[in-house]
Amino acid sequence: MATTTMKKEELLKATAPLDDLAIATDMLLSAKAAVRSYAIALTETATPKVHKILKAQLDTAIETHRKIAVYMIENEMYHPYNVEKQVEHDVLKADNALSLIKE
Repeated sequence: MATTTMKKEELLKATAPLDDLAIATDMLLSAKAAVRSYAIALTETATPKVHKILKAQLDTAIETHRKIAVYMIENEMYHPYNVEKQVEHDVLKADNALSLIKE
């Protein structure tokens, strides 16, 4: 009977190249969600003081998203200006994930 359990060393070796990418992608998605949340909250507030605070938080979230995106672009993790390259990159990530399941 074949087993799908990988040894710890094999798993670490197989996933090592994905660690930075996975972390950066998760951070980018979280920053994007924060931008959306602050933008929505900003449109729902009527108090000037709360509005000012939320606007500052929105600005910080936008800047955080920008920094993460720039990091990912500079490190060839994200290709927002080249759809074909991004799709190729995403297919490779999917193939790598599928290969982990098959081994």
